[in-house]
Amino acid sequence: MERTRGIAEAFAAARRGELVVLPTDTVYGVGVDAFMPPAVEALLDAKGRGREMPPPVLVGSVRAATALVEDLGTYGQDLIDEFWPGALTLICRANPNLMWDLGETKGTVALRMPMHELAVELLKETGPLAVSSANLSGQPAARTAAEAEKMLGDSVSVYLDGGPSGHSEASTIVDLTGSVPRLLRAGAISEEKIRSVVGVLLTDDDAPEEESAEDAAEGAAEAPSAASEAKPSLTKPAPADEPTTPAGEEPEGDAPAAKPSLTKDTPAE
Repeated sequence: MERTRGIAEAFAAARRGELVVLPTDTVYGVGVDAFMPPAVEALLDAKGRGREMPPPVLVGSVRAATALVEDLGTYGQDLIDEFWPGALTLICRANPNLMWDLGETKGTVALRMPMHELAVELLKETGPLAVSSANLSGQPAARTAAEAEKMLGDSVSVYLDGGPSGHSEASTIVDLTGSVPRLLRAGAISEEKIRSVVGVLLTDDDAPEEESAEDAAEGAAEAPSAASEAKPSLTKPAPADEPTTPAGEEPEGDAPAAKPSLTKDTPAE
């Protein structure tokens, strides 16, 4: 009952254009409806960021992701089949017909489907959410709802507590906007695993990264690879005297982190 109530409250808040904190398989994220520009602006304001650092977008299915992009390129579907849901963020050319404003993306979008049952359940209700790590800019990412609450306080309407969430590594970011995939950030999925799928992978040792893709990758929500199965609870923002730091702190407490029961999504037709 508590889980159902929490998701319902988070869904309602997102529909009103308000901020919601949710657990992911990396770190806790703070998200808003991706198609509400004022809400995205409120998200950036809450984190202390400008439009030059647009948030990535989390989706609850592969089909939702493909609707947001112009195309996945030569390697996108293979990477999705192998690593989604999971800690892989893909930067693609955004569908030019979408009526949204994530910031200075230069026509790109950073997409990920998290390996976290609660997060995906919420995303299937809300649709795509613009989500950044639940912390103030420059602070470590929150690994618990309490840490996020300490940092973000009353700027967030709903905190979904899924227990300690997080992994020592953030998601791996791969840019698919060029003819050859480029590794923008090494993370939970190793460079070797990415190469085993795409064959050729550019890195920092190769040609300079494309600025537009880098900008789109800024602020990507970190996500740990072990998700807690603790029942989520709806908590009110804590007083501003004990905010948390979302992107990098160790999970608090001894609650065990069970592996999520998600299975890979079927590729979109």
